[in-house]
Amino acid sequence: MAAELTTRELIATHRPTLDQALEAIRTRAYWSPHPEHPKAYGENGSLDAAAGKAAFDALLGTRLDLGQPGTDDWVGAEVSPYGIELGVTYPHADVDELLPAMKAGQRAWRDAGAEARAVVCVEILKRISDRTHEFAHAVMHTSGQAFMMAFQAGGPHAQDRGLEAVAYAYVEQVRTPDTAEWTKPQGKRDPLALNKQFTAVPRGIALVIGCNTFPTWNGYPGLFASLATGNAVLVKPHPRAVLPLALTVQVARQVLAEAGFDPNLVALAAERPGEGIAKTLATRPEIRIIDYTGSTAFGDWLEANARQAQVYTEKAGVNTVLVDSTANYKGMLSNLAFSLSLYSGQMCTTPQNLLIPHDGIRTDEGPRTFDEVVADLARSVDGLLGDDARANALLGAIVNPDVKARLEAAAGLGEVALASREISNPEFPGAVVRTPVIVKLDGAKPDDEAAYMSECFGPVSFAVAVDSAADAAELLRRTIREKGAMTVGAYTTDEEVEQTVQEVCLEEAAQLSLNLTGGVYVNQTAAFSDFHGSGGNPAANAALTDGAFVANRFRVVEVRREA
Repeated sequence: MAAELTTRELIATHRPTLDQALEAIRTRAYWSPHPEHPKAYGENGSLDAAAGKAAFDALLGTRLDLGQPGTDDWVGAEVSPYGIELGVTYPHADVDELLPAMKAGQRAWRDAGAEARAVVCVEILKRISDRTHEFAHAVMHTSGQAFMMAFQAGGPHAQDRGLEAVAYAYVEQVRTPDTAEWTKPQGKRDPLALNKQFTAVPRGIALVIGCNTFPTWNGYPGLFASLATGNAVLVKPHPRAVLPLALTVQVARQVLAEAGFDPNLVALAAERPGEGIAKTLATRPEIRIIDYTGSTAFGDWLEANARQAQVYTEKAGVNTVLVDSTANYKGMLSNLAFSLSLYSGQMCTTPQNLLIPHDGIRTDEGPRTFDEVVADLARSVDGLLGDDARANALLGAIVNPDVKARLEAAAGLGEVALASREISNPEFPGAVVRTPVIVKLDGAKPDDEAAYMSECFGPVSFAVAVDSAADAAELLRRTIREKGAMTVGAYTTDEEVEQTVQEVCLEEAAQLSLNLTGGVYVNQTAAFSDFHGSGGNPAANAALTDGAFVANRFRVVEVRREA
């Protein structure tokens, strides 16, 4: 088909947004082109709340035909954590036909150059942004996030992370000029002179292996980093969270075609129930880049076995908060209660271990013993979630039976300081909603250590009694080094303790949040400013997003000619 969007038009439209993104990653200041508030949508072609819900409802029970080659079947068995059968079916691919078709468009995409690729990516994100309300329902009913979280984290925050990756990709590609004239003096002889041409060359086909809990937020960085650096991208969603990424692929293919590029540069790989195609795809010789979010076991397998590919993994860790002292006891408790409750703890950044001295802590309200701190935190969580409507809005739904099983088993690991309770959701009676459990453990007991030194993904936290802040810092160091951590938090009014914790995190490469008592939480990060993960400890081998996350997705190939 003839191009409906010229590169010149896209540059004129989206270059200002790209420039603002480049400035944001330079300054690390707050910036976002994607509105967080649902009422901001409904003008200039974007869907408002009613239209977005109607668009989602219209998808239920339909076949999502992406028009991609190699389709040999139609698959789909998603059931919402809120109890709704989605009934959407997706193309199942014969990869022996699909992968060659994806490679066919890479030459023109490579030759388009970094700026053209960047603005095409921005146009894709703009069209996704216009459908944020629709995407929010898709994320909600595949991940179990409550609607507002699905709207923000699955919509604007995910789009921000995608744009951030595009900005970093552009910076790394234009670091080297397209051409150079090289002259070397030879004294009395004529100088040596060469004309040199430098081209950013994609590695090949990139594979994005999606996760169940944050399909867009975790999927967009790798997808857009690879696409912006010239690679074709095959998206393999989690079988329980296909719809948000399938819609993403649909939008990307439409934009690519309208811009005059091969839509097969982006394709979907949905799977039959139990088929498990990730391992097969990951070791195909055509797959040269892999982005994965999920379990440590499979992340380790990818790193060991997908040897032909550059592998970027975000795996599991044991996130820790060290509690030594605070100048705002109520604020600390409130902040921690929210962090433990948000999305039922089903975030890779949720705190799990709270390290608290046996003898207690100093606060602005006087000293508090270990038992008092834990009891006060339990009351704070109870107060936060005491109203069922507010609890449902914060907790969402338990995403799968494994999380529910871990939650129920945690009560047998130690003394329960806060028991989990079941909450009904009147709008979705089939939803499984549970409040967090807090279990007290002794940091010196080997049996207790086996519990708190293992990741327990979900609404489970351990209050671990330690001898001192110094012992807590050493346990923190060992936890990061052996198990990894996506986030670390600390509360202290002691400058020496603060420096000790900071040094541990610098040496072990873990992202640290100090003395959060307001509306910023340890398990939330902002695109263009915060780094999600560091790539320097076992929880993840990459950071979202830095130069290292994009720079090895392409290589620079040089052609030299005599002048």
